[in-house]
Amino acid sequence: MKKPDPNKLDKLVASARADYASRENGYRQRALKLYPWVCGRCMREFEHSNLTELTVHHRDHNHDNNPEDGSNWELLCVYCHDNEHQRFIEQVTDGAEDKGEIATHSPFSNLRSLLRD
Repeated sequence: MKKPDPNKLDKLVASARADYASRENGYRQRALKLYPWVCGRCMREFEHSNLTELTVHHRDHNHDNNPEDGSNWELLCVYCHDNEHQRFIEQVTDGAEDKGEIATHSPFSNLRSLLRD
């Protein structure tokens, strides 16, 4: 078995630390530092073991609006986050769906005669 190259290991560790630092500066990491780990809707509390289920919601739905004070963010569990986005879609579309064309073809119109044969 080959012994690992120390230079490659050092580069790998340095790369991992740099990646971690860049993630720390991301809005999710900043939000997790600013706010308690509680869903803003259902008030479910989170720990390190289930923290992946806690998401950052942009209140104005603009993911480019990330102020340093976190005023556009709220922490929501994945369920409440999905619900919030569904409510937003319904609000924007006024609940109206595009009905499209009405079908005029009846695929079973000839079924009776086919069954008799």
